Amino acid sequence: MELNYNKDLFKDILNMLSIADKRCQTLRASKVVLFNSKQLSILKEKEIESTVPYYQEVSSGKFSIESKDSDIVDAFKKIQISIEKQL
Repeated sequence: MELNYNKDLFKDILNMLSIADKRCQTLRASKVVLFNSKQLSILKEKEIESTVPYYQEVSSGKFSIESKDSDIVDAFKKIQISIEKQL
């Protein structure tokens, strides 16, 4: 009973918003649907996992790049710079 009341109240509030705010004039709520999901909320932010390397880099980043393709050469140069920064 309370859930149906809340659904109707929410629908009425959405329709009043279309009158109160010019930006929402095209908003019309004809039906409000609620569902129960076992999935995590899409609004929750995922925690960022630590990406600290747990090993000592053994490469020196000094290697020859023998490709003639400039995209590949640029990619390997970025790898070299990344390795040198970890030392």
